[in-house]
Order: sequence, then structure tokens, then C-alpha cells
Amino acid sequence: MFGSLLIANRGEIARRVIRTARRMGIRVTSVYSDPDANSLHVKEADVAVRIGTAAATDSYLVGERIIAAAKETGAQAIHPGYGFLSENAAFADMVKAAGLIWVGPPASAIRAMGLKDAAKKRMSEAGVPVTPGYLGDDQAEARLKKEADQIGYPVLIKAVAGGGGKGMRKVDAAEDFAAALTSCRREAAASFKDDRVLIEKYITHPRHIEVQVFADTHGNAVHLFERDCSLQRRHQKVIEEAPAPGMDEKTRAAICDAAVRAARAVNYEGAGTIEFIADASKGLHADKIWFMEMNTRLQVEHPVTEMITGQDLVEWQLRIAAGEPLPLKQDQLSINGNAMEARLYAENPTTGFLPSTGPLTHFRMPSDIRVDTGVAEGGEVSSFYDPMIAKLIVHRQTREAAAAALADACRRVEVWPVKTNAAFLARAASNKDFIAGKVETGFIAAHLAELVPAPEHSPEVLQSAAITRLRTETYTDGQSPWSKVTGFKINTPSTTTVGLQSGAAIHEVALTLPVGATSRSSAVNGTQILVFDKGEAHEFTAPQIQAGSGGGAEASGAILSPMPGLVISVAIKAGDVVAKGQPLVTVEAMKMEHTLSAPFAATVEALLVSKGDTVSEGKTLVRLTKTESK
Repeated sequence: MFGSLLIANRGEIARRVIRTARRMGIRVTSVYSDPDANSLHVKEADVAVRIGTAAATDSYLVGERIIAAAKETGAQAIHPGYGFLSENAAFADMVKAAGLIWVGPPASAIRAMGLKDAAKKRMSEAGVPVTPGYLGDDQAEARLKKEADQIGYPVLIKAVAGGGGKGMRKVDAAEDFAAALTSCRREAAASFKDDRVLIEKYITHPRHIEVQVFADTHGNAVHLFERDCSLQRRHQKVIEEAPAPGMDEKTRAAICDAAVRAARAVNYEGAGTIEFIADASKGLHADKIWFMEMNTRLQVEHPVTEMITGQDLVEWQLRIAAGEPLPLKQDQLSINGNAMEARLYAENPTTGFLPSTGPLTHFRMPSDIRVDTGVAEGGEVSSFYDPMIAKLIVHRQTREAAAAALADACRRVEVWPVKTNAAFLARAASNKDFIAGKVETGFIAAHLAELVPAPEHSPEVLQSAAITRLRTETYTDGQSPWSKVTGFKINTPSTTTVGLQSGAAIHEVALTLPVGATSRSSAVNGTQILVFDKGEAHEFTAPQIQAGSGGGAEASGAILSPMPGLVISVAIKAGDVVAKGQPLVTVEAMKMEHTLSAPFAATVEALLVSKGDTVSEGKTLVRLTKTESK
């Protein structure tokens, strides 16, 4: 076993690898960009090296700087984590050419599985079932449209070099194809420097099932069973579990054997995941499950496999990279219980899941479950990297118990002022259809109204906030609720009313004095009162005098950026006449594009940004003058 390791990644996965390396007595080097200088993965390493500024293209994606850092610190091996350079064959070659150990599969396997069209052809030749579709070299729009028409709508357009839901668009009708193709190609080119696509038949009741595989340099290959990753939003996984609900032994054997065949077909080494799509309209059946792609790296959701098998998958990676055989044979592996993982994202579900960035003034996670995170209280969520800030992982003997434990854990998340999807996750894990195992990739869209209800403050939340204000706020003479208690007598309960403001809403809360304890976590931050309840932070202040009325784009014509990010497209210029709903500017942040459209027919009075500009949340991008209706 080598004695030193550089981790070419950041955040949660870097800390995850550090944890195993520490246990194995391996010295660790971390690398970091400027925003990550004080991050946990930097503090926990034996040595850390700065590799660039905030943009990943100037830091975590610069292979030469990472290899130089390894040389500088005497690291013998490089672990790429996931994302960034983890599936970059050229980087794998660079690592080996530098005389270092690459903790990952051979570059040849990465290349073989990196392009979806070539991978599907290879899998078909190896006897692995693949989804019907078009994998041809002709990338002309007319040819792609013709193939989509012949396959039949709905179809999926997918970047051949894609992954993580990037460069993927569902098309429901022929007339939508051209616009979806343009958007898909632009995103693919930006993310992967390759705008080629393939077309697949869209499965109407799809489930995303993947199999964890491992292979060593001695010709051995095994699977560590399957995971179900069907709960997705915009093709990004949200809740994952192992084993897959409703999976019988016959179907499990078929899908897992196919996964091992796929790994052997590319002479695989190390950790990999074979991803399948299943038509779950009539349950899971071996003849209704098809190969989608292979991820030639460790997966974000690997903890659920660790929990049901009792194995440390990072340790397996390190041992295989060091030339050791697989730690266990296939018949030594078994499933124990059920595990679930929820991805805690810095985003606001009530605004369409727009990213949320800023300082983590308050950050509390459940202490009685496994939590993998790269941040801590006092840190900051940057707009430059992925919005996932933690993973909450539970393991119980039954699936029902695991779902209950996950929902409970999500409800106990406390984060402020950054918004998170904790309450959304809690509702998903406690949804009756989810508990019943009725999961498919359209689950979130179908249940969105239940999972993201209109924002409101429950009576219990209002009471907690009122009690906190009553006990902590300093009042001017005559303004204290205590001075307004009518007929107050010692040892006799009385009532008072406490005012609270949340946004533009004023709440009058009646309390019985003396007040008792509140069961909800409350805090005071300056003039703000915070109440944490079921995964959400509720913010209140003392009632303020309201200035003015109305506002917003409808009144002012100001188009504001809903999130901090990068302007990637400008579709108009000053003086243009635009129709209601016409695209104006597209902003990207945390792997997400958001196109801002005209709220009414108007003339562009001023265009205040250009393509390539970095903008803050709330910045005015465009000013419109409303066109008077005739």
C-alpha cells in the first residue's frame, strides 16, 4: 500500500476520502481554490496546496497544477473523487505518465465508456441490453429530427459526453425538438466541450437503477448489488436507496450479472457504476431493464451501498489501485437491511429550486445518523461549485423504518440564511407513495404540489417566534407586551398580543402569560427571530412601517437576477420590442440555467449586462417599458 495520497477534489468527497486514508495510515494532501482556502477538506489534510482562483477551469480542472502539487508534497497516488477530472481519460494518462498511481480505472476504460453512443454499441456487442434509439454519426439537425420522429415522442436528447443530468432534454412533441436540441447542444458544449448528441426513446414509467461494480488487476470482478436512484429533479438525483424496492432475486441476478459483463467488456479496474433504466409500468422485470451508461468513478450515492454491505468502498479503491486483489469474492457479499441517502442542496424549493448562496451563519445537522458534508457553521456556500452541501444517510432493517428515519433526520436540519431543500426531502421521504415503493423518475414532478406547498407559518411556529420575541426583545417605555396586560394578577394566567412581521405579512399572536417553553428551536440574530421547524427556517422581525406598495417586474419593468451566477446568453438589445414570454437573458449558477423572459409586451429600455458577466442575486439585468395595449 502506498503511503501518501493527493485528493484532486473538494468538499464532501475530499473529506470522505480523507477519513478512510487516515484510518489506513495514509498521508493526505488536499488542493484548494481561493474560496476554499479555509474549507474543512483543507484543514483536515496533512498538507494543502493552492491551485488557483475560484473558477474550476482555473483550479480543480487544471491537471498540470494538481500533478505539480502531488510532486511538491511527495504524494504517491491521486484520488479524483467524483466530478471535475474523475472521468477525464487524458488526466488519468497524465497521472501515470508522471509516475504516480491513479486511483481509478484505466484511461482506455474511461474512453470506452465516456461517450454514450460508443458505450451503447460496445455494451450491445457484449450482450448487455440497451435502450432503443439513434447512435449515429450524422449530427445534422434534420437527421436527428427525422430519427426522433421515427422513434416516436416523447424522446430524450442526450449529450454523448454527458453526465449528471447535463446536456439532456426531454422532448414531448415534434414542434419542440429544434429548441430543445439547441439548448441541449449549448449546455453540452459548455460542460463537456462536445455538442454531439444521441436520441433515445423516453420510457414513460422509468426507474433509474444502477449496480455498483468493482474489478481488480488480477482478473476478478464483482457487483455489490443495486441502488435505486429514481427520485430525481431535472435529472439530478435527490434521494437514493439500496436495495431497490420491488426487486426480486431473479431480476437482481439478471441486472447484476449484466453489470459485471459490462465491466469485463472494457477490462475495467476499480470502482464503477453501471446505470440502467427500467420500464416500471408493470413492476421490475429483467426483460424491461436497459443499459444507459457507465460512470467510471465512485458515485455520490456510494454510502447506501456501504451501509447495506458493511464495506468501505474508498478502501476498496485504494487497495485495488495499490495492486491488491478484491477484498471479497462474490459469494462473500450480501445485503443487510435498507439504506437511504438524501442530498441536501443549497436551493430554495419555493422559487423553483433556484440556488441559494452565502454565509452559513447557522448550520446544524442531526448527530445520530451518518452525515457526509464539506461545510460547517461559519463557512460559506459559493456560486462556483455544486449546490449539494451535505448527504444525510440512514440504515435500518426495513425500508419503511429507513424512510421514517430519513424523514425525521431531514426535519431536524437547521440552516440559515442559506435556503435548503430539507423540508422538501422530509416530505418526499414521508410521502405515502414513496413509502409504498411507488418510485419512478417522474415522482417529484407528479407530487410537486405536496412536496412544495405554499409557504406558511404554522400556529406553533408563530407561537415560538412570539415567545422568543417576548423574552428577548428590549422595548421602549409603554411598548412592552407586559405593560399592556389588562387585569394582570400574580399567579393568574393573563393574555397579551405580540406582533411579528414576515416579509410583507403582519401576524398578531395571542399568548397566555406566563408563557411556557417552546418545543421548536428558536434563535435571535440581531433584529431577526428565527424558528426552525421541520427542516425550514422561518424568519420574523418586529412589525415595521411599510414603505410604498406594489413593485416587482410588473410595476417597474426591472428584470432582476433570481440568483448569483454567470450570464451565458443575451437574446435582446436596447431598443428591441419584445413579446410577453420572450426570452431575454439566461443566467447559470451551480450547474443550472435560468432563462428570464419578458413579463409583458414591452420595449427594452436598457440592457445592463453582457454575455460573460458575473451577477449577484437581485441585480437588475434589463429594464423594460411596458407597451400600452390598444
